[in-house]
Amino acid sequence: MASVNIYSVDGKEVGKIELPKVFEKTVREELIRRAVVAEQSMRLQPQGHYLLAGMQTTARYYGRYDASWRTGRHMGIAIRPREKLGGGRQGQVKRIPSAVKGKRAHPHKIEKRLSESMNNREYQAALASSISASAKHMLKGITTPIVVDNAIESLKSTKEILKMFKGMQMQSLLEEGRKKYVKKGLRRGSRRVHYKNTAALIVNSDKGVVKAARNIPGISVCTVDKLTVNMLAPGGNPGRISIWSADAAKNVESKINDLTLKSQAKYYMSD
Repeated sequence: MASVNIYSVDGKEVGKIELPKVFEKTVREELIRRAVVAEQSMRLQPQGHYLLAGMQTTARYYGRYDASWRTGRHMGIAIRPREKLGGGRQGQVKRIPSAVKGKRAHPHKIEKRLSESMNNREYQAALASSISASAKHMLKGITTPIVVDNAIESLKSTKEILKMFKGMQMQSLLEEGRKKYVKKGLRRGSRRVHYKNTAALIVNSDKGVVKAARNIPGISVCTVDKLTVNMLAPGGNPGRISIWSADAAKNVESKINDLTLKSQAKYYMSD
């Protein structure tokens, strides 16, 4: 097992730590992409329609011309469901999709399966692979993965988190995270502004750090039991820089065995 430095909140080296074997796993990008797609599919919301929509009307299908006393000569089959009026008159066409207030042509089906499934061992392998990929970075003057003293878990203000980044000479990460990039929206002229995903902060227990760091652009923060593949490999692209508390780095290997796609879906949907 490789050993890396442990840094204090001020950016000074305070010791070393033996990393678990999960940080040395082979990076399997195909598993990471599958896991990210499966996680993102958990956010899809089932849609449906009212089964009687467009059908609650007095219109009825009254058959061909020669089998009915109503008028119907030179009329297509599709426009026969008309409103029932007196005196043999024809009302408006109803019920069919092309009619005004008619039913929908191809409605959403509630029973349609939207979420992608993934075996537990495959998901755990993808998570281990994304952890390993996040540890393979070359940062000037800092050993990777970045392991910080457990005191980071007790930081309760954003100012203290920013001070820690500056003490470790990682201002470039903060500057990179503030860079915005614009995506075209679905509607004409609409724009959506996104921040770049620069680093992920993983702690063993939350003593105030999650609330303190969650609003820093480009920085994601969570506890080990809420870790997802998409956090370490946004969009299925492995290699995001990871910052770990000392206890989180020690316990991550044992925690992975308890994480499944189903258990992490509730955390992913609440983000």
